[in-house]
Amino acid sequence: MAALGFAHALAEGSLSLTVGVQESGTVQWEIETIKTLGLDGDRDLFLDIRYVADSRAGQIALQTGAVDVILSDFVWVSAQRSLGNMLTLVPHSLTVGGLMVPADSNIETVEDLEGETIGVAGGPADKSWIILQALYESRTGKSLTEDAEARFGAPPLINELLGSGGVAAGLNFWQWNARAKAAEMAEIISVKTMLDELGIAEQPPLLGWTFTEDTASGKTEAITAFLDASFAAKSVLLNEDDVWTGLQELMGAAGDQPLFVQLRDDYREGIVTSYDPDDVSAAAKTFALLGQYGGNDVVGESPHLAPGTFWKGYRK
Repeated sequence: MAALGFAHALAEGSLSLTVGVQESGTVQWEIETIKTLGLDGDRDLFLDIRYVADSRAGQIALQTGAVDVILSDFVWVSAQRSLGNMLTLVPHSLTVGGLMVPADSNIETVEDLEGETIGVAGGPADKSWIILQALYESRTGKSLTEDAEARFGAPPLINELLGSGGVAAGLNFWQWNARAKAAEMAEIISVKTMLDELGIAEQPPLLGWTFTEDTASGKTEAITAFLDASFAAKSVLLNEDDVWTGLQELMGAAGDQPLFVQLRDDYREGIVTSYDPDDVSAAAKTFALLGQYGGNDVVGESPHLAPGTFWKGYRK
């Protein structure tokens, strides 16, 4: 894996971490903000940022010790802990995605999906797809997988199919939905609203900065400094418009102001502003829901959120 080439000269601090960053991921916006504002150097921290091709490659890099920290989801971390792999995480983002339709669509509610073809970013075990199935069953008493056809694919393909009429609705990640909104498509329902209707009023932090317990104990100061820098960057991204100007090209929105604003505003909706490791009820309820409707293919061997999934060594 090649080092991620940000054009910023950094003085090496006394603390250091190697962070695996998905090269196409929105997490780069936070990392770039940390580096641009010197939020790492302010904490005497040197970050060695390395590209990973996708989330699976990041997980492998973490498990083999090639990197100290990656961004991953709490469901995977819990499943790994149940297998004896002692990973843990601190929340990074609340944002998930939602169900999109073309502007002229006749689909107005989840019930209208009967008889339609739905594009789903990911595969049959995608968490948003499982949550949509749970909502459909709760509303209709029927099975969405029996009532509708699902077409699975990468996020860009799902947006392409949605725009060309290849699918009637698309269930995609938030950043791709932002692009669909900028193209005047409509969101029928967000995953956040789906969970709310299913009895999970507080949105769980799906993604988090993930590391091993060995790293947490062996590099506690570095992990803490990194998390402090992360939360400082989140605060800036939430409250200051000017910092976003330098991110426009990285966001893939250079020269497209409506898309830039949509991406910025939707990103802000998912920013985590605080963290209490003793308050994991929303995550536990979501994990149980995913286990109920998705089974072992989604949550692993245990139907319950594993203790220690959220790191108790930090709070904000």
